[in-house]
Amino acid sequence: MTAFVRNQWYVAAYAHEVGRELLGRTVLGEPILLYRTEDGRAVGLADRCVHRRFPLSEHPSRLEGDKVVCGYHGFTYGTDGVCVRVPGQTRVPRTARLATYPVVEQDSFVWVWIGDREPGDTLPPRAPWLDSPHYTTVCGMEPIEGDYGLLVDNLLDLSHETYLHGGYIGTPEVAETPITTEVDDKSAIVRVSRHMDDAECPPFYANSTGIQGRITRWQDIEYHAPALYLLHSRVAPVGTPAPRPDGSDPDAFHVEVVYGITPSTEKSTYDFWAVARDFALDDQEVTEYLRSSNHTVVMQDVVALNALQRALDTEKPGYQELSINIDTGGLAARRILARLAAENSPQAAAR
Repeated sequence: MTAFVRNQWYVAAYAHEVGRELLGRTVLGEPILLYRTEDGRAVGLADRCVHRRFPLSEHPSRLEGDKVVCGYHGFTYGTDGVCVRVPGQTRVPRTARLATYPVVEQDSFVWVWIGDREPGDTLPPRAPWLDSPHYTTVCGMEPIEGDYGLLVDNLLDLSHETYLHGGYIGTPEVAETPITTEVDDKSAIVRVSRHMDDAECPPFYANSTGIQGRITRWQDIEYHAPALYLLHSRVAPVGTPAPRPDGSDPDAFHVEVVYGITPSTEKSTYDFWAVARDFALDDQEVTEYLRSSNHTVVMQDVVALNALQRALDTEKPGYQELSINIDTGGLAARRILARLAAENSPQAAAR
């Protein structure tokens, strides 16, 4: 099992999911209630009534103004988690309060802080394309019945596109092209790059960009451990000029693929995915094509990772895992996650 990393920001929802309906999510094993106040502020509270542990996100719990009323016995809580009303008595027990979670809205995500200390000035990593007017985005979330480390491995080794995602985003060149890997241990970032100079154009890009023929295809990954994955994808017909010295790249098509990787329990993960593009911004057909195609790709991963978790659950203790060159990014991520988990464990905090 990949250890949980505490004292970190995690994606709990998309901003559009959080409203005046009570929403429950479980992050690092902690049940969290999300909703918006009447003035639009997102709130995160423990999703268990202190009385009999009824999930506050379950019907018939409800909001009265900005207060949460438990649908089981009527205990009522303010946005600070403090119980303000108990049925049948005027005195509210001093211990009747819910844990609260720091919440940040950024780049279309609602992030929650999970840990035993306050975040201070620490903010989540950025994915600014998701709410940029210069990009059009499709997005979704799929639950995976597996250890979140399996998804990290999957995303840092894109050679699997050739085999698992053929007919959508995979072509032979993805698996055949060597990668370069850079590790920034201090910032807990792993970068993996694969640049294909002359590659088949997969349907995902041919049908969305209109490119006919072969392409240059760049895949530049940034994994910000533990919770955010970015894939900067550049596609252009073979022979297209490279990006200019100032960083502009007007002759290529760019897609920013974003994953919020959120451990729910030890063997379940929220897979928040988004695809932002800088072309055909107002073309609804392109939008629907990319939404449908990427959802298919995500579900192919979900099915594979669910099967992998079931297989790992039946392995005998001490089984040997084989790693090769394409695994360098994933192995670096494992080392960083293990270090972060150890540094932020309750035992480390007690020392």
